[in-house]
Amino acid sequence: MAVPKRKVSRKSRGQRRSTDALTRPAYVEDKDSGELRRPHHIDLKTGMYRGRQVLEPKEDI
Repeated sequence: MAVPKRKVSRKSRGQRRSTDALTRPAYVEDKDSGELRRPHHIDLKTGMYRGRQVLEPKEDI
């Protein structure tokens, strides 16, 4: 059976667990349309990414 060689301090334990915290996904306001989108993602409504037309804009059905 695996047994720790020495006690893990509260500091080391906390540093290890600090990466487990849940964070909200980041959203930024689009400069052109003003809608919220994820950073470094294509705006699906307009099809723009970094000022270039990457996809054809989606049409509402």
